[in-house]
Amino acid sequence: MISLLIRNLVYWLVLIAITPLFFCLLLLAAPLPRRTRHVFGVSWAMTLLWMLEHVIGLKYKVLGRENIPTEPSVICAKHQSGWETLALQKIFPWQVYVAKRELAWIPLFGWGLVLMNPIMINRSDRSRANQRLLEQGLERKRHGFWITVFPEGTRTKPGRIGKYKLGAARMAKQFDMPMVPVAHNAGEFWPRNAFLKYPGEVTVVVGPAIRPSESVGPESMMAEAEAWIEARQREIGGVGPFADPDEKRQRLASPASA
Repeated sequence: MISLLIRNLVYWLVLIAITPLFFCLLLLAAPLPRRTRHVFGVSWAMTLLWMLEHVIGLKYKVLGRENIPTEPSVICAKHQSGWETLALQKIFPWQVYVAKRELAWIPLFGWGLVLMNPIMINRSDRSRANQRLLEQGLERKRHGFWITVFPEGTRTKPGRIGKYKLGAARMAKQFDMPMVPVAHNAGEFWPRNAFLKYPGEVTVVVGPAIRPSESVGPESMMAEAEAWIEARQREIGGVGPFADPDEKRQRLASPASA
């Protein structure tokens, strides 16, 4: 436990040290083209991801890389921790996030996030939020960015299912973009709002792209994505120190774990 605490302290010290540096670089790069400016934000995320892997010992593997489309797409991902906000930037091409407006108020991190061209929405004003989602999403697509959406809207504990909102499917439908479902079990190693991150191996599963068509509406697209994601969650869950107890029991009882 002492070793884990020391490694986490090192991680947090590096985070505290590099965040002002990368924010200053982003601020200086503000007049530059968006994709050029994006380099500094992605570099910050990659530095932290490297620290997680080589200092904390939190590694990961990706299944289904062959399902990643070659054209800009909407990434529809499970949201359990802060880990996926870093790792998805390495697994997929350059992307922007759909994020709640309140994040912009966080000193340095939030200000840097704004410079990374996210789609910021006010969740308390749903009709306006949907309009901004579509307006800004189309503009981001025109710049060649992928769009990452956490359809549950907030982080959920392993084994739990939040309400899947339709924003990702609506953008995919309106912008004629593939929607790529993503499952992972990062919350079993990095719980929500936890100071300590734990070593282990996160499993990320990328599913076949759900492509829009005239005969399929956003509701059906999201229902398909939710069914696929939650099925994979049950398959990969139950391995980390913060796994859902029911999923852990099921894994221990399965023939594959015997």
